[in-house]
Amino acid sequence: MKNSLVTGPVSQYREMPGRRRRALKFTRSILISCGVLLSLSACAVGLQASPAEGENFSYAWLKGYARNLATQAYVSHKGELPDNLKHLDWDDYQQLHFKKKAALWRNDDVNFRVELFHLGLYFDTPVQMYELRDGKASPIKYSSAMFDYGKSKVDGKALPKDLGFAGFRMQFHTDWERDVIAFLGASYFRAVGQEMQYGLSARGLAVDTAMDHPEEFPMFTDFWLEHPQNNSDVTTVYALMDSPSVTGAYRFDIQPGAKLKIKVDAAIYPRKTIERLGVAPLTSMYMVGENDRRTDYDWRPEIHDSDGLAMHTGNGEWIWRPLNNPAELRFNAYSDDNPKGFGLLQRDRNFDHYQDDGVFYEKRPSLWIEPTSNWGKGSVQLVEIPTLDETFDNIVAFWNPAQPVAAGQELLFSYNMYWGGIPPEQSPKARVVDTFTGIGGVIGKKRPYYSKRFVVDFAGGSLPMLSKDTDVKAVISVSRGRTEIESARPLHAIDGYRAMFDLVPSDDSTDPINIRLYLEADGQPLSETWLYQWNPPPKDQRQLHNAGHLK
Repeated sequence: MKNSLVTGPVSQYREMPGRRRRALKFTRSILISCGVLLSLSACAVGLQASPAEGENFSYAWLKGYARNLATQAYVSHKGELPDNLKHLDWDDYQQLHFKKKAALWRNDDVNFRVELFHLGLYFDTPVQMYELRDGKASPIKYSSAMFDYGKSKVDGKALPKDLGFAGFRMQFHTDWERDVIAFLGASYFRAVGQEMQYGLSARGLAVDTAMDHPEEFPMFTDFWLEHPQNNSDVTTVYALMDSPSVTGAYRFDIQPGAKLKIKVDAAIYPRKTIERLGVAPLTSMYMVGENDRRTDYDWRPEIHDSDGLAMHTGNGEWIWRPLNNPAELRFNAYSDDNPKGFGLLQRDRNFDHYQDDGVFYEKRPSLWIEPTSNWGKGSVQLVEIPTLDETFDNIVAFWNPAQPVAAGQELLFSYNMYWGGIPPEQSPKARVVDTFTGIGGVIGKKRPYYSKRFVVDFAGGSLPMLSKDTDVKAVISVSRGRTEIESARPLHAIDGYRAMFDLVPSDDSTDPINIRLYLEADGQPLSETWLYQWNPPPKDQRQLHNAGHLK
């Protein structure tokens, strides 16, 4: 495993101001994390990117189109919309509603319907939409009759006939009111499992995240929505991606359920060298939790869409890395070869731990990425950005291939995405259920020096079957400093074990210390591997908190 720290600007914003998202209906909650587009670089839109008359649409055709587009100069269509849409404020944009009666496939005997998002506010690059039937692509043309403009002062009838759209969302036959998936802004999309609660987002691709220059946000400029088969629970969406650095062709086979599954095929065509390519990128929020209370001024005990990064490595190791809200930007790369899976999870699903009856963090979906092709060597990369507010998406995770990315290449990636409370695949060994941190030392004794206490609870696997005579050990390693007061003992409340130790920094440095821990008995691992990164505070902030009566 390789861990490193870098600092630099990363443009990741959630557009919903303050707590106003509580008041919005679920069907509009897709907008929460799309405000990253405030800092988008120029984006392109394909103009009538459809096969020639008489030629059938296919994924092979789309790949060829994207490959050819990558040989041409990038053309931006950002801002190609009337001024009255560009200058909408948040309240006005919320007045623009797609009419249910105009939903695509509403009158067809199929299990899906599609509603479209209106352009405006942050969404100022027209997206072209097509319907596919029997291999033939037909443009879905904008009409003001599709929308209700409410009190926005927008005169829909005065808008151009070829305006285009901002994106789309889908409903499934089990609930025609609430979405199961939505695509809106750059290459962002979100989906839900049986909890029907939006949370973290995914992207088609990330380019140069957490670098010392601005991040680039490739955009899905065109979508082809394939008419579903009667009684089928799968629908297919194709997308064309374009940006200054890269083009791409995507196929999404979407299957709603207890865990919504998306089968993704992606063909990526770089226009130029890309320093950091992010495949299957995930974006989430972590503000405060049981292990990191840096921003503990809110009354709620925990505030996060995801609480950890899970990895199933190519050699079969299961890893759990709790998320943090650091004081400075953190970047970590976890090297691997042909990974079996990774994802940002919301393991803690207990309402009592959040106490938020407005946005229901305990219902937020986890998202698991399962490669279905050989991804080769590379690393799962994790970016953690400081935040003082929960409306800021500050967590990014993605796969970065080790192979250099240069113009003229074709990069092919296939993977499954699973959205829902519990991933389809988990470690058969004991899993981390809690991570707590605090000051070290022995209760009732004066602390002679500073140390940090770490408490890691494990449950599941074979732990409930262990006899009381089993000698369970916590295997701990740190990159700097020393550990003391180590223990591993039964925790009957969860039929598991609690590992505990103090970490004493070896110097006054605030550089990160990487920690690794797992449980074993008789030399055999009993648990997944817990990874953590801790930055010791500056020397003048290493308070001992000794009570006056202690000697």
